[in-house]
Amino acid sequence: MKNSMVKHEYILFDLDGTISKSAEGIRYSLENAIKEMGKPVPDLSDYTLYIGPPLLDTFLNVCHFSKEESVRGVEVYREIYNTKGKFVNTAYDGVEELLAKIKADGKKIAVCSSKYEQFAKEIIDILGLSRYFDAVCGSNLEGDRKDKKDLIPYALKALGTTLEKDRENAVIIGDTFFDTKGAVQTGIDFVGANYGYGDIDKMIEAGGKVFADTPLEIYDLI
Repeated sequence: MKNSMVKHEYILFDLDGTISKSAEGIRYSLENAIKEMGKPVPDLSDYTLYIGPPLLDTFLNVCHFSKEESVRGVEVYREIYNTKGKFVNTAYDGVEELLAKIKADGKKIAVCSSKYEQFAKEIIDILGLSRYFDAVCGSNLEGDRKDKKDLIPYALKALGTTLEKDRENAVIIGDTFFDTKGAVQTGIDFVGANYGYGDIDKMIEAGGKVFADTPLEIYDLI
């Protein structure tokens, strides 16, 4: 293996706002799911409200649905997203070059997203980036793997290690408070994608210290 500038062995990437520009497809799916539920559509102009949090939380906290309505809202959203929303995705400029450099260094790379896992896999395929990832990890239908503190150990296991064994050798790159919080809760390093949909002040408040303004800047920070 050639000498690498990347110090971490296990590189985890959030998906929306970090790898993919996905806001338009997510907003379309959310708006139409709310309409199909016969509910008023709230102001969705602030992407930070619903890109990053688990989908169930979005229906509970942004749409103010009941728990039962929120569970149904997730189902309706996924139906719409699967047929339309997931195709409205493009990779950020520089992402593929970044992934290629990390891959050439022999590092293990995974998607670590609160998005439903099958959708995450399909989006990575749509973006033409599948060959760079050793694993694509996301939430499940049961909803017990939606927070980053649960997804990070799951992703590391998919890469052939454990949080306990390689905590110091792992890093997650993400654009929201939820990514930062997950890193802090699990004790792994964090790099903030300041070009994404999140709020840098919230990431800093959650413990974020290192940020990249472009995907290619990430390479020197991991």
